[in-house]
Amino acid sequence: MNPQVEIIIVSAIVASSCALLGVFLVLRKMAMMTDAISHTILLGIVISFFLTKSLNSPLLILGAGLLGLLTVYLTEAIGKTKIVAKDSSIGIVFPFLFSVAIILITKFAGDVHLDVDSVLLGELAFVPFDRFIVFGVDIGAKSIYVMGMILLINIIYIILFYKELKIVTFDSGLALVLGFSPAVIHYSLMSLVSITAVGAFEAVGSILVIAFMIGPPASAYLLTDKLKKMIIISVGFGVGSSIIGYQIANYLDVSIAGTIATVIGALFLIIFVASPKRGIITVIYNRRLQKLEFALKSLVFHLYNHEGTLVEEIENKKATIYHHLHWSKKFSDSIITKAIENRYIRINGNLLKLTKLGKEYAISSYSNIISSNN
Repeated sequence: MNPQVEIIIVSAIVASSCALLGVFLVLRKMAMMTDAISHTILLGIVISFFLTKSLNSPLLILGAGLLGLLTVYLTEAIGKTKIVAKDSSIGIVFPFLFSVAIILITKFAGDVHLDVDSVLLGELAFVPFDRFIVFGVDIGAKSIYVMGMILLINIIYIILFYKELKIVTFDSGLALVLGFSPAVIHYSLMSLVSITAVGAFEAVGSILVIAFMIGPPASAYLLTDKLKKMIIISVGFGVGSSIIGYQIANYLDVSIAGTIATVIGALFLIIFVASPKRGIITVIYNRRLQKLEFALKSLVFHLYNHEGTLVEEIENKKATIYHHLHWSKKFSDSIITKAIENRYIRINGNLLKLTKLGKEYAISSYSNIISSNN
């Protein structure tokens, strides 16, 4: 198989594996836990290596998984004391465990192919050199099969426990009422996050693991409210970013992992600005509409309250309405124009008068405000 194709396949499989789990982490507001786990499991790898004296032992994955769970447990245990906030507890546990791993590597594993740079940054270009040999036959890059198995496990897990994951993610109290433990779902999910991170370490490094696990799901979240769609879009963004990032890195002759992470970030930025549901442009536009709607109601309420009173000719004069409502003259004129276009008011001499439609709008708007407050 072509080495370039193997690199793209591995990055796409890693992206899919991470994005599947990342959706639930983003929805549960546990994105930073990914950063912590992807670093602290290095200690599990180191300890397992000291016990087995082999970098190929499956115990390395087991050790990494256990350290991932330990990270989650310690973080939540410290956070539950209420002495420090949960994000602060992550900042306490993560650097401590990661630093212990670095010290152990520096002191006792200096002559072993286990260094901090390869773990953090990874190098996809080296993926084709680590072959999977079965009975003397080269069947492809080892990472394809390792990450392919992890991807399959993640898919099966989500299919089998989709309902439970959905309920625990959005309403853990309901999960208890329905008779299954949120803790079991929580820690099983964190175990898979740990296993996925350690499986992707040598190929892509922890930085790209974090990018894959958070970037595509966060982008998908800005586009849809449906969980299944979010999962599909997230995987699509991850795979797409892998392919585009590799092509750009190959053309510019730069770091593949760094370029893919940059593409993920650029994609999120574009969606963050232009998403039709939650993008900055949409938010600004909706806020402007809300401001205009509120101003329109304020004008109609003002006119309705003073119509037919002794102060109507003072309060409802077009020339001075902006003084009474504390608006600028330009803004006042724009709202009056909008109200006339909507046929809520008419100008009678120098006075603003409500039309029948305007009175109905005032009454219904007031009723809606009262009912929403009750």
